[in-house]
Amino acid sequence: MTPPITLADLTPAWLTTALGAHVEAVSGEPVGTGQIGSVYRLRLTGDDVPQRLLAKLPAADPGTRGMLAGAYRQEVRFYTEVAATVAVRTPRCHYAEIHGDGSEFVLLLEDLAPACQGDQIAGCPVTHAHRAVANLAGLHAPRWCDDSLLDLEGFSRNGPEEAATLRELYGPTTDIFFDRLGDRLTTEDRATVRACGEVIADWLVARPERFGLVHGDYRLDNLLFGAGEPAVVTAVDWQTVNLGLPARDLAYFVTTALDPGTRRAAEKDLVTTYHQRIEELGVTGYSFADCWQDYRFAALQGPLVAVFGAAYGTPSARGDAMFAAMTQRSCAAIRDLDSLHQQPA
Repeated sequence: MTPPITLADLTPAWLTTALGAHVEAVSGEPVGTGQIGSVYRLRLTGDDVPQRLLAKLPAADPGTRGMLAGAYRQEVRFYTEVAATVAVRTPRCHYAEIHGDGSEFVLLLEDLAPACQGDQIAGCPVTHAHRAVANLAGLHAPRWCDDSLLDLEGFSRNGPEEAATLRELYGPTTDIFFDRLGDRLTTEDRATVRACGEVIADWLVARPERFGLVHGDYRLDNLLFGAGEPAVVTAVDWQTVNLGLPARDLAYFVTTALDPGTRRAAEKDLVTTYHQRIEELGVTGYSFADCWQDYRFAALQGPLVAVFGAAYGTPSARGDAMFAAMTQRSCAAIRDLDSLHQQPA
């Protein structure tokens, strides 16, 4: 079947074929702002079908769809080829299809409402952070240093070409970022962002002895938290999944989710929770000292994502506040952890 492009294309007949069960009627409403793609909450009636689903479709604009085709392909690959091989909690995928170059796709996912989306600006309780890093370990541990990952189409490790591109782009992108958000940062934060640029290309390809699946954007806005205690955490938005140093996800989450004072008090315990969980899931030969050093080293992920996200993303009041908060928190962590001096010489 050709994937649907709009909500109107998600007809009972199409859904019946996709789900392999009779759908009598469907109604839908948009979820989110639709900057990367369109998401709809579907309500279904029929025979042995879910009452609710989330449908992810491409962006409405054809030009935008073309630019995002790679991200769409990557998310479909995650759900169809990777999700069943790891222990991270994700929505159940009921159907996935991609067409042509990837600019047309559809995912039918489990609707986890009333679970609540995290708030990157507000941060989260430390108890939720512990649950989030334990869930993250479920992504990393099962395929830890698994060479067969290199055989998956679309998955690769960063090499000299990517490092050279980042070296070329980081400075001009930082200028764009400062033009937009520089007045929200302290002089010290701006200096930290600039200093990251001096080492970021070598950082990207360093520590090749450890690699695995990385989400790439494992932050509060991409996590759902269940209402119970302890909260069940589910990770969503897998467009950026690829291969890299696992601690990049860990450091990115912790240093951007918590205000500096809270992070300073809790981060060793959070890294301990993560490390214990990856050991429970079978990782050996990786001490807590190794994990802590990787965590310190990997903290540059925060400014890297924030700088490029703010510079080239669609501007919005919330987006600007979010990227500023992420940069402020991660820059404080880089200084606290002496991360710039952990980098390759």
